[in-house]
This record gives sequence, structure tokens and C-alpha cells, in this order.
Amino acid sequence: MELKNTFIHHVYFWLKHPESKEDLQQLVAGLEALASVEEIKMYHIGVPAPTDREVIDNSYSISWLNIFETSEDHDIYQTHPKHLKFIADCSKLWSKVKVYDSLQH
Repeated sequence: MELKNTFIHHVYFWLKHPESKEDLQQLVAGLEALASVEEIKMYHIGVPAPTDREVIDNSYSISWLNIFETSEDHDIYQTHPKHLKFIADCSKLWSKVKVYDSLQH
């Protein structure tokens, strides 16, 4: 399946306490609440797959993939009250965040 004319927003989170199931559940719950933002057309919350090759970085705790129809929808999401609440409520849980945004080539 090819996604045409979409904006992909992929976020990787490293928990401060990766061994904490409570912190993991709190982050997942925050992301699930955030998924209700109307501009998000599809999303995926994932954990590292049990793959092991030199090119794979599976050091993160949670990945958050969002698909938007337009860059403008992504911009709305960035300042959406639910997104700002998620950051306020959950930023204490992570030690590092890495974002990869992409447009169709």
C-alpha cells in the first residue's frame, strides 16, 4: 500500500526508567489520548521489534507514528491543546525524544 500526498511524523521516546512498566503504560495512555486529535488520519504505537542487525537501533522504548493528509494538518497538531497537554503530562517520563518527519518524494 502506497501512501500518497501525506505527511509522516514519527517520534521515538526513550524512557528515563525503561524498566518501569508503570511509566511505559502512562506514556502509552498519553499517546492513545493524543490519537483523538482530528488531524491524525492514522497512527501506530509500537515497541522495538526483536530484530538484531547492525543497522537497527532498538534502544528506544516507544515509537509513535502519525499520518497526516497535509503539512498544515501536522502544524495544527503541533499546537493542538491535546498535544500540549500530552507534553505537559508526559515529558517527565522520557529522557530523550527523536523526531523524523517526511513527505512523499
